[in-house]
Amino acid sequence: MVSQKIIIKNPTGLHLRPAGNLCKEAMKFKSLITFNYEGGTANAKSVLSVLGACVKRGDEIELECDGTDEEEALSALVSVIEDGLGE
Repeated sequence: MVSQKIIIKNPTGLHLRPAGNLCKEAMKFKSLITFNYEGGTANAKSVLSVLGACVKRGDEIELECDGTDEEEALSALVSVIEDGLGE
């Protein structure tokens, strides 16, 4: 398992469009991809789970990837989050 903390930079946090983009990227990998936020865990491959975390701009999440392609998954997700998730 690999993990990394990252700050959400989107002006409106992880609302529907960026949450969908995060899930779309996560679905490309076989690994289990989750993130921890304020004591809870969300499945990064589920839009409802991501939306339910209510992550706002400036919040820190810890991405966790566990599986055969975990390194590639973590790198890709960190990159897409740092690029603003399409916004």
